[in-house]
Amino acid sequence: MHRINSTAENKIDQHNPLLLKDSVLRLIWREHQISRAEISRQLDLSRSTVTEIIKEILPTGLVAEVGIGKSSGGRKPILLQFQDDAKVILGIDIGATHVSVAMTNLRGKLLLWKERNFPVREDAEGTFNVIDELCNECLSTMKHGPNMLLSIGVSVPSPVDPIHPEYLSETIIPAWHGKSGLERLREKYGVPVYLDNDANLGALAENWWGAGKNVNDLIYIKISSGVGAGYIFGGKLYRGSKGIAGEMSHMPIDPNGRLCGCGLRGCLATVISAWALKERIGTLSNLYPDSHLLNGSPTIIDIENAALDGDPLAIQIVNEATTYLTSAITSLVNLMNPDMIIIGGSLSRLGELVINPIQEKIDLCALVSSVTKTKLVTSTLGSKGIAIGAATMAIEQAFIDPKILRENSVPAVLK
Repeated sequence: MHRINSTAENKIDQHNPLLLKDSVLRLIWREHQISRAEISRQLDLSRSTVTEIIKEILPTGLVAEVGIGKSSGGRKPILLQFQDDAKVILGIDIGATHVSVAMTNLRGKLLLWKERNFPVREDAEGTFNVIDELCNECLSTMKHGPNMLLSIGVSVPSPVDPIHPEYLSETIIPAWHGKSGLERLREKYGVPVYLDNDANLGALAENWWGAGKNVNDLIYIKISSGVGAGYIFGGKLYRGSKGIAGEMSHMPIDPNGRLCGCGLRGCLATVISAWALKERIGTLSNLYPDSHLLNGSPTIIDIENAALDGDPLAIQIVNEATTYLTSAITSLVNLMNPDMIIIGGSLSRLGELVINPIQEKIDLCALVSSVTKTKLVTSTLGSKGIAIGAATMAIEQAFIDPKILRENSVPAVLK
């Protein structure tokens, strides 16, 4: 994984034992399997230093000797392997109307998934009760339960200021009164808890494991109760100075359009958010009296299914939304020049119905013909992507600050 550096590119302070151990641990994680000799070569350390470091790491259970490697001559090396299942991570996706929890190992592999619909915007206390229940359900499946938990990542449908992550938008989730309340998770589980915006974490997940794996410059667009974007530039997540980069909901699309909750008119959210698409069903109902969408209270999933089945009302709703989305995306392409744009959330299941018309417009609007064409795709992680992104954030933080791994590692006797 390119994102977790081994620090092989940088000179290591060989007089700092903790830094040396952290560097070795990062390298073993990145390489999956590696010999002591190769560690010595990549980090420019003496064989004896590497041997001593490995002696200290092995009892933690994070690394194990797994067999004999190939030799170009002389004694065959013993291979070391990072133990991906030594600990687990919880990734929590708090949406406007649902709570999801993904439990992963230290390689981001999804071990268990739990989800429940819940009125998050209106009931903060109830939301935390649901989070507790889902987290407990996940951890109860592990042999050593909460002792296996390394850290927790949390996604919220709100801008997050990196300097003050405890504060959330009262406009988006009013019942929370501007507070995340995540100290409750820290107190209950006794592990680090990290918080970020849902679109940012969708971008992170797609960049590590999904459609945008290892793409240096991409934009992830999430359509749900609002419209958000997560930016990966130069292989790193870009949040802006106050953490609000990517709030696409309020891009002006129609100055004469309907009033948005932010006080402006014609924002993107007023025409392509989940609630706007559902509202459009009623507006167009007289034109399509035979549409299956007129039965009951259709959801976004119902609109997607109807569009895939060729329902004319659903097709018109999707076409209108795609037209608005195209205007926003072509602006982003000309401003940011990303390698890839990934559509997630609502409408992403429609694939070519959404992708093809937008891609055609992007190709026509490229300002510089020599610029590599921006590729437009839909999310490969689907509805689980945001929670997986939250877990990925926690994994990333564990290697940015490896004392988390050192202080919470599992002795080999517990394995």
